[in-house]
Amino acid sequence: MIFLPSKKKPAFVEFVTLIAFIISLVALAIDSMLPALPEIASDLNFGDPNDSHFIISMLFFGMALGQIFFGPLSDTIGRKPAIIGGIVIFALGSLMSYYSFSMWEMMLGRFLQGLGAAGPRIVSVALVRDCFKGREMARVMSFVMTIFILVPVFAPALGQLIINISHWRSIFAMFLVLSFIILCWFGIRQSETLALNKRIHFSFRQLARDSRYIVLIPVTSGYTLTMGLLFGGFLGYLSSAQQIFQYQYQLGQLFAVYFGVLAVSIGVAALVNAHLVMRLGMRRLSFIAMSVVVLLSAPFLWLVVALNGHPPLMLLMGYLVTVFFFFGILFGNLNALAMEPLGEIAGLGSALVGSLSTLISVVLGAIIANAYDGTVTPLITGFAGLSLLCLISMYFTEKQAKRVFARA
Repeated sequence: MIFLPSKKKPAFVEFVTLIAFIISLVALAIDSMLPALPEIASDLNFGDPNDSHFIISMLFFGMALGQIFFGPLSDTIGRKPAIIGGIVIFALGSLMSYYSFSMWEMMLGRFLQGLGAAGPRIVSVALVRDCFKGREMARVMSFVMTIFILVPVFAPALGQLIINISHWRSIFAMFLVLSFIILCWFGIRQSETLALNKRIHFSFRQLARDSRYIVLIPVTSGYTLTMGLLFGGFLGYLSSAQQIFQYQYQLGQLFAVYFGVLAVSIGVAALVNAHLVMRLGMRRLSFIAMSVVVLLSAPFLWLVVALNGHPPLMLLMGYLVTVFFFFGILFGNLNALAMEPLGEIAGLGSALVGSLSTLISVVLGAIIANAYDGTVTPLITGFAGLSLLCLISMYFTEKQAKRVFARA
């Protein structure tokens, strides 16, 4: 029944809300888990408390592989089956995580969650592109992202509430219930948007050929690397935030509040960027934002080392709020810069850029999280070092792009 086309298209508000819920599965699967990490690590006998970061990084690893798979697949079988298939895999991963009794079972469950979540996350954007173009698509995605931004603000508090009244396994039960609701809602109300005559025959040879072409484009590969470096630092924060706020600064359940404040700064930046980018342009704005992050991180790292890795909480929050504001500006612009030369192969390009940058960030984020030693020194060192590498990568990417343009 869920594959049958809807006789009546959902109204605009319902469509936007549905797409926002689909995309938000990823953020919810990440942020609502953070308060539960110590209990999960204890119940499942993780050898090292730092190993709890794998609960976050394995989901991203699954997403990295899923993006490159679901993007081309949706061009062949249609948007609706691809999204439904992804939700089903996400639900299976949630079920496996719910019944896990070892670290490795949990890791496999989280990997499946990420693999499945990649489908709805990537293909839903293509679905919007099928239905709207130009300014109308931008309007729809703006509404969707406004709802999406609210999820990281409230998700940790939701996870904490569930733990307070039940058990960490109930968080995965929530994922199962949400998956079922979204699956029925999407399956019954949303029709297929990709016509049969517009579908592309799937070929591994063609996929490999197009992927090689994309990777060899200097601007795309350069900004993909930059995105991976930048998000690597952010993933390091996501993986160690619970330890920093709840253990190092002993905030307890207030962790959700402080995490939410930092999430708001990224959301505000995304809204501000929509206005600034029209005046300054993506490249100039990105260089300014990255330069500010480098100039803030270098002296703050010196201060953190001088204070033995334990700066006052309000000073740390001031630094993180400022840096995350500029991260919020960079996330969207770097992705747009990587996608700019791709044109007709934007579908595969988006999947490949997302997959490669996520794989890079998973490795770097795991290194930062695994280095946590009871201080914020590893995190701030990661921010300072990776932001400097980002700036260098951006410089050489633009330099190489100018050489290619001059030879053309």
